[in-house]
Amino acid sequence: MPGQQELLVSLLVKIAVIASMASLLLRWNFAKRMLLREQRTLRQRLQLGSVFGFFFAGGSMVRHVLEYKAAELGLEGAFVTGLVGGYVPGALAGGLVALPAVLMSPHELLTLPLMVGVGALGGLLRDIAPGPEEVWRFSPFYPFTLSSWRMPLLRSPHGAFQMVLFFCCLAIEFIRSSLGHAFQSQGWLFVMHPLESVLNPATVVLVYFSTILCVGLTLKIWNNTRNEWKLEEQQRLLVEARLASLTSQINPHFLFNTLNSVASLIRSDGDTARQLIFKLSTILRRLLRKQEALAPLRDELAFIDDYLSIEVVRFGDKLKIVKEIDSNTTNALIPSMLLQPIVENSIKHGLSPKVGGGTIWISSAVQGARLQLELEDDGVGIRPDAIPDVFRSGIGVSNVYERLKVLFGNEFDMVIEHRPGGGTRVRIQIPELKDPASEAAAQAALPSFATSAVQRG
Repeated sequence: MPGQQELLVSLLVKIAVIASMASLLLRWNFAKRMLLREQRTLRQRLQLGSVFGFFFAGGSMVRHVLEYKAAELGLEGAFVTGLVGGYVPGALAGGLVALPAVLMSPHELLTLPLMVGVGALGGLLRDIAPGPEEVWRFSPFYPFTLSSWRMPLLRSPHGAFQMVLFFCCLAIEFIRSSLGHAFQSQGWLFVMHPLESVLNPATVVLVYFSTILCVGLTLKIWNNTRNEWKLEEQQRLLVEARLASLTSQINPHFLFNTLNSVASLIRSDGDTARQLIFKLSTILRRLLRKQEALAPLRDELAFIDDYLSIEVVRFGDKLKIVKEIDSNTTNALIPSMLLQPIVENSIKHGLSPKVGGGTIWISSAVQGARLQLELEDDGVGIRPDAIPDVFRSGIGVSNVYERLKVLFGNEFDMVIEHRPGGGTRVRIQIPELKDPASEAAAQAALPSFATSAVQRG
């Protein structure tokens, strides 16, 4: 009886140890990437088998050094590696798991062929699975969730595979126990309970079920991480798709408005219209070359200069631009096409209705770890009751607001308010993001974006 109690405690410890090892393995980014990758090259499969093999071989090492039986996880480790990686990783992991037995207990002659065979068996099951996700769906309790053992089970590829996997877990434990007891006198294979110990049927069932539970629990832990990774990846792709959709709205909107300007000048001023078309082609080439979600502030300022060169043709000396750019902000990353819609909005709704034209101020500063951008104009302003509608209607400003929300969540602030003395002020605050690759280029570009007051004309 005391021997059976000791065996039950060892089985519980064994389950806890393999669960801890499965979780610990996921903390290693390299192993995590190997595990999450569905399609692998031969080199990657060898890497997966090596990593998992050495990892589970640690339990075998503890068993030999400390003589602690519950640390022996080689059989389950080799089998699981084959299930998630295939023949090559499974067989390689089996060989590495058997390495401590080969080196430290030369009499355990059956350990190496058994572990390699179990790893290859896991790879075989992976190949015959109805789909790539079937292995990950395995549950030790699957047979007990069936309402009946009728023919539909056999006609279901999913159910049939789950049962095959369940009985293979039983089979590998049966082979280990049978061989270990058959060659117990020679000590050719390790088993947790010696042949002379009399076990009641319930304990025997627990011995076999512990093997199934070790395999199933390891797969469940890794599958939870896979599902979390897939959700994160799907969320990232969704954000990228939404951001791309919003960005694609801006470019046609800008093109449409500029073409309207060209159309209005074709009959009255053909030379000016030709200049606008030439400058527009320059801007379009720039847009086609760059499709990144984020861009350095200095690039956006250069784009604003190109855009304003078109507007200057229309407005002449009635349009003034004043830039007050902190030199420490020129390398900060901001959403692409962030400033142009706001500048366009200021010109179209603020300065165009004003007979004498006006001025636009663009400034940047760093406050704490946040980048602040301000765009002001001294135009006709906006009605207070119309400000909330700006974020919901139209394309320009509402698009900017939506892209900021997609990129930064609740970590940004965008305010539209009246400017003292008349006009409108737009203030944007976002986390300060730096592009290390462009630091050197930014230093060379600093003089062109220093504080300046430029009159267009």
